[in-house]
Amino acid sequence: MQQCYELKLAAADVLQILDALDTRAECYEKTARYLDKGAMDEAFIIEEVTDAEEARGIAQHFRDVAAEISKQIAESR
Repeated sequence: MQQCYELKLAAADVLQILDALDTRAECYEKTARYLDKGAMDEAFIIEEVTDAEEARGIAQHFRDVAAEISKQIAESR
C-alpha cells in the first residue's frame, strides 16, 4: 500500500506548489519535443532523461500530481 500524507498549508503555498509542478511538467514536455524534433525555436534547459518517452512520462506524473491537488482543493470547498 502506498503511504499517503495529509498536509495543511496556506492557500498561497499550495498555489506556489501547483505553479512549480506546472513549470516542471513544461520543462519535461519541451525536452520531449526537442528529443523528437532535434531542435527548438526557443532556448531552454534540456532535462536529463534517457529518451523522449521518459520525459513525457515524468511530465505526465507532474500533471497528475497537480490534478490530484486541484481535485482535493475543489472537494474541500
